[in-house]
Amino acid sequence: MRAMFAQPAFRRLFAGMTTSMFGDSVMLLVLSMWVKSLTDSNAKAGLTFFWMVVPALIAPLFGLYVDRLPPRRVLAWGSLASAIAVLPLTLVRDAGDVWIVWGVAFLYGISMIVLPAALNGLLKEIVSDAQLVTANSSLQTVKEGFRLIGPIIGAGLFALIGGWAVAVVDAATFLAAAIIIGTMSLPDRKPERSDGNWLTEMSGGIKHLWSDRILRHTLVGLGLLLLVLGFTEASIYAIIHVFDKPVEFVSVIVTIQGVGALAGGLTATWWVRRLGEVGTFAVGALAMAASIAVIAATESLPVLLFDIPLLGYSIPLIIIAFMTLIQRRTPLRLMGRVSTASEVVMGSPQAVSLALGATLVSLISYHVIFMIMAIVITSSVVYLAVTLRGQVIRPVPAVVDEVHSGVL
Repeated sequence: MRAMFAQPAFRRLFAGMTTSMFGDSVMLLVLSMWVKSLTDSNAKAGLTFFWMVVPALIAPLFGLYVDRLPPRRVLAWGSLASAIAVLPLTLVRDAGDVWIVWGVAFLYGISMIVLPAALNGLLKEIVSDAQLVTANSSLQTVKEGFRLIGPIIGAGLFALIGGWAVAVVDAATFLAAAIIIGTMSLPDRKPERSDGNWLTEMSGGIKHLWSDRILRHTLVGLGLLLLVLGFTEASIYAIIHVFDKPVEFVSVIVTIQGVGALAGGLTATWWVRRLGEVGTFAVGALAMAASIAVIAATESLPVLLFDIPLLGYSIPLIIIAFMTLIQRRTPLRLMGRVSTASEVVMGSPQAVSLALGATLVSLISYHVIFMIMAIVITSSVVYLAVTLRGQVIRPVPAVVDEVHSGVL
């Protein structure tokens, strides 16, 4: 890790990304809270996240252009565009303006496709393959660490001043990230152009994912998990209603979850070194299923709050393992298209999950919803064990503590 942070390019990238991550941690929960407070509808609050994942359905369009441009410029200009995109939230006043919140959620969804795709490419440029898991863990740990303070800050600003103040803070962090990353001292790599027409180029990411057996089956396993994980977005408000808590109590749950997520980010590298990316993914999914099963079975608030850190712990293991797997098994010239193609496979079941969850929460108990989630998530691990038998656990060699020669 010392060698990685000794590189000026990575330090600057880390500073820029963590700045925008803080803004995300303050804003993202507020979007659904805002809709909930304006409409008093759990379903409409859950649909806020639905609009955020809809752009994933057209993600390959973005991936093609990410690969055609230097990733540093995409990150810088994309951060600037994101700063502008959240400012319409300052115009929201009443329930008639919910469409503005949903519109910004849609634009946020585009940002959450383009910026990570460019980040994957830039990381592959400036750190070695052996350092990728450490780089991903460092960034994810900071992101999860912000869950300890970001949701509370966001909920506090929302309650005391209003949602417009949260939007201004978020826009400021995006602007700062754009400046920091845009001034990185790193030569822009000339992107490689593929042979063939526009459609052939755009489908390059999908073809790579399908042709790589490990990527293909891991992505299917993740898709199964995401097919039900979105149920939580609408169900969380039903849970706090059962415990007679105000809407702002969601920020407390997310903060407690962040404690576990911080531990997950700190230990993810350890898991990957010993089990490999797929093995770490399986550990994270099993931990998630166990935590969700407890939520399904309990009506005790202390038990719920004691269990939530395990759910938080599982999330960075899954994210870091999958991100590292894509980065290590994808050539740089395809990184943008592969990253965005994976968003289609992930975003489609997630969109279905969010829409279905918003419906189910008004029809059945959250206990039943969470039990369905636990069963399906466990089945994703069973799927990997069957399809990748003998290849689930593949330890990754320890990193050599030296500066990556490709970085200036």
